Order: sequence, then C-alpha cells, then structure tokens
Amino acid sequence: MASLFDLSGKVAIITGSTKGIGLAIATRMAEHGATVVISSRKADACEAVAATINAAGGKAVVIPCHIARKDELRNLVDQTVARCGGIDILVENAAVNPYLGPAAAMPDEAFDRVMGSNVRSNVWLANMALPHMAQRGGGSVIIISSIGGLRGSAQLGAYAISKAADMQLARNIAVEWGPKNIRANAIAPGLVRTDFARALWEDPTLYRKRTKDTPLQRIGEPDEIAGAAVFLASAAGSFTTGQTIVIDGGTTAGSVVSHDD
Repeated sequence: MASLFDLSGKVAIITGSTKGIGLAIATRMAEHGATVVISSRKADACEAVAATINAAGGKAVVIPCHIARKDELRNLVDQTVARCGGIDILVENAAVNPYLGPAAAMPDEAFDRVMGSNVRSNVWLANMALPHMAQRGGGSVIIISSIGGLRGSAQLGAYAISKAADMQLARNIAVEWGPKNIRANAIAPGLVRTDFARALWEDPTLYRKRTKDTPLQRIGEPDEIAGAAVFLASAAGSFTTGQTIVIDGGTTAGSVVSHDD
C-alpha cells in the first residue's frame, strides 16, 4: 500500500512552504520521498524549514521567491530544473488577502493585489513549469483554493473570487495538458489552524461561531490538507484530474445543531 503514495525520485515545488498548509505539504511530501523546493519571500525562513527536513532524512532545497514578481517565478522554475533535474509536482499554495470587509469599499489596489497574487501568479508559474513536467513524462499540479470559492462572502469577496478562479484554472490545465499525462486539481480547505486564518480561530467567540454548525464541530489542521496533496501527487491519484477536493469538516455539506446548544 505504501507504494501508492511513494514520491521517491519526484521533484516538488511548493510555494508559501515555510508555514501553515504549505509547510505541512512540504514536510509530508519529503517524508514520502520527494525532493521538495522550499519557497517563500524570506530566505531565512526557507533555510530553517529546509534544515529541519534535511535533518529528518528528507531532501529539501531553498529557492526564495516573491510570487507577485514574474522574474522571480522564472528563477524559481529555472533554478529548480538546474539544481534538481526537472519538475514533477507543482503546489501553488501561496496567496494573499490584504482586505477584510464589504466589496463595495475595497480599494482597487487591494483587489488588484488579490487577483494578481492568487490567480495571475498561479497562471504564470504553471505556464512556466508545465513544459518541464511534460518533458518528464507527466506530473501533478495542485492548487490550494478555499471553500470561499464555493460560497458568497460579505467580508472576503475578492479573495473568494480569486479562489473560485483557481478551481477553474485547475480544470483548464487538466484539459489542456491531460494528453501530456499532466494532472491538475484544486484543494478547497475550510477553516484551518494557520497563521493566515488566525483571526478566525484564535478568539474563542469567533471560533465557536465558526464551528458550531460544522458537522465535525472543529476546524482543520494543516496535516489534514497535506494528506490530500500527497494523494494527488502520487500514483494513488493518477486518475484524478480536473477536480476540486473539499476538505472542510462537512461545512459545505450542511449545518448541524451542536449537542450542547
């Protein structure tokens, strides 16, 4: 059974991989044998993560990158190919959300930043990496979306729009690159215990409000997203493409009345 999830010999780029979901994915993919490229804006944070993975017996290299800068994305791909020999797995995890509030009051600059970092940068990076995957005989693109892309939001409108676009990007890549044996899927997490979402889970009142109608009555952990990423990157997911896997504790399935209400 272990061979279904074996990533030995595979090279994986993971953006935003110094904390949260990206860190969990990088750690677990390395444990399953992949050489992982640790990438975020801060080189020192990347070095610390890579050192931990390497000390545990994994293989990690550091290539810092600001996803909003096209030249840095190009360097990320070029350096990965030069140092690791190719690309088999691309995890587009890094994202931004600089604004919380009604869409009508959102500054144009904030909207442009959200769409630029969360959508355009993913398109750029995928277009740069996909030819290298094709040269290797195939590969897997995994885009970290959000259940925000499946529901309307009074506070996270632009972010939700960007995450819906990411789901469509996965479908487009799946159709365009499927004949080259390249798969593309999105993962749509619900609320997960990360720094990115800290404001939504650190306050007990907000936490209770957010989880009371969720069937599992809690938020998710980064590892619970990482497991799906390993599946999608491995032989276990070799016939899965063009899909969005929702991992949200049942939030989008429907509301429940908690037992202590």
